[in-house]
Amino acid sequence: MKKHNFPEDPVQFCMETLGFNPTTYQTELIRQFQTSQFVAARWARQTGKSHTISALLLHYALTNPDTNIGVVGPSWRQTKLIIKHVNSFLRKLPKSAYRKPQKTAVALTNNSTIEAYPNNPETIRGPKLHIVYADEFNFIPNDEELYDAMLFTLGTTNGKFICTSTPWRTDSIFYKIFHNQTYADYAKTHVTWQQALEPNGPLKPQILNRIKKQLENDPYRWKREMEAEWAENQNVWLPQALITQCIDHTLEYASFQDTQGGDFYAGLDLGKHQDHSVLAIIKTENNTLKLVHMHRFPLNTPYASVIGYAKTINDRWQKIHKILTDSTGVGDYITEDMTNTGLTNTEGTKFTQQTKQQMAQHLKQTITEKRLHIPYDSNLIAELNTERYTLTKNGQTQFSHPQGTHDDQFWALALATYATRTPHTPKLWIIPKTNTHKNRLNTPRQRLQRPQRQRLRTEGATR
Repeated sequence: MKKHNFPEDPVQFCMETLGFNPTTYQTELIRQFQTSQFVAARWARQTGKSHTISALLLHYALTNPDTNIGVVGPSWRQTKLIIKHVNSFLRKLPKSAYRKPQKTAVALTNNSTIEAYPNNPETIRGPKLHIVYADEFNFIPNDEELYDAMLFTLGTTNGKFICTSTPWRTDSIFYKIFHNQTYADYAKTHVTWQQALEPNGPLKPQILNRIKKQLENDPYRWKREMEAEWAENQNVWLPQALITQCIDHTLEYASFQDTQGGDFYAGLDLGKHQDHSVLAIIKTENNTLKLVHMHRFPLNTPYASVIGYAKTINDRWQKIHKILTDSTGVGDYITEDMTNTGLTNTEGTKFTQQTKQQMAQHLKQTITEKRLHIPYDSNLIAELNTERYTLTKNGQTQFSHPQGTHDDQFWALALATYATRTPHTPKLWIIPKTNTHKNRLNTPRQRLQRPQRQRLRTEGATR
């Protein structure tokens, strides 16, 4: 085996071997890792967590032969992203330093490995690990059980544990690490957006100012994601703890190109200029509902394209029993068009205060009963926590979302979940043998309606 002389200092390794200069706060994390056995980093979004940790783990593996490093996260996909990041650094190394890159593991020629592990306490207990890294630790549902398993794994090697996350829920190990004296032996870093602005970090002031303005009516999300502080509005319909319990680390979205089998139900929330159209598809297995597809169309996507997308995926997957759509306003004509194109499993429901209350309540109930499973999707999770509610004087629940935010995925998921309530019963159309039916379809009233519907579809009413 060829011996390689990489810099012993990880900061020097980043600069000379990997070609990037760690920022002040990134250097602080690296130094903490060198001197501490337990490290926790609470950083704002897009401040370079994955970049720094990937470089740090790779350096440790290169300079410590026969080392096994495990990576866990809130989902299998999220965990593999760290391995992908490490693999991108391998191009900076001599080819004799590593073996063929894989999607779930990095194998070096000094017999060290960096491997992604499923979020499963039983799996993590098996191997002998020298370092465990928990990515987005605050979003892991079974964090206490997993943390217990990781600690005992490290007990056989006297190894290190490092975790990073953006703040989310307060009933978690990650929250306790920063607030409970039991975890006083942790080295901790807290990085906000101010510390990561150029030239001291990767955040660009121009785009950040625009994001801050868009979220000015949702200060809780800005506080969590950019100030890295715990915060939650008390009037949210789905609290953070409730959302976290339905995150399934084994679940990943099926792509549009995939062919799927099983029993499916879909929800289509329609929008165009101000709101997005969103298609959500749920797979039912026994009494469990699994969100297997979520597609948000770009603003101004023609309704014809939305219908075409739904038609293609409906034909490819067997079987979508019902597509429940928002038939409010122009949605009534879109729903009719969907039926006319062959999507006879389409059913419209008008968004009223009463129907929205019923759907939102049903969504919340399925989560409370632990029947709904969703993948780890940071954008979806944030949006589910955005929906607000107030009680009117007549006892009804009124829903809203802060200005500058969207709730299209929330309502698409609510529609899909609501569609699973009762089995789909196809409509039975009886066509009379006489010519009376044909004559009714060609009355002047019908002939006038067709151009009107076409004009509405062409102009695209604002939603």
